[in-house]
Amino acid sequence: MYALAAVVGLIVVAALIPVYLKLRQKDVLDVHLAKHRNSSKLVSRGEYVEGPELIPVALALTETTFYYENNDLEASFDLDRIDEIEYDDDLATGRSLHGGCRVLRLRSHGAAFEFVLDKADCDKWAAALPARTFGQQRTAHAV
Repeated sequence: MYALAAVVGLIVVAALIPVYLKLRQKDVLDVHLAKHRNSSKLVSRGEYVEGPELIPVALALTETTFYYENNDLEASFDLDRIDEIEYDDDLATGRSLHGGCRVLRLRSHGAAFEFVLDKADCDKWAAALPARTFGQQRTAHAV
């Protein structure tokens, strides 16, 4: 009887660990969002696409810089270094997204960086950081 209870308890704990980690990661992203909230035109959550992985990140846009950060990653682009900006329904690999999400794709010096956004956030990003192709004027708009 006790062995069965111990096994069930271990299974429950093992199932709750991913839930706890996901909730904790949300709190950590809130810290990064708060850090940029006062100095940025736009902040939101997103997922950075790294191969098959979707890595949760905090996204921020200032007058001159695009930031994407989490506890393991602090990266940014100067806006004048971004060659192309596009919004799409599929990843560059052709993989479709789960319902209601869009892809923000940035190209800089031949490398593409993709971020999965909620549809509502994507509309805000498209207004603040409009799509453009190589050679178009590089501007970001206030929201």
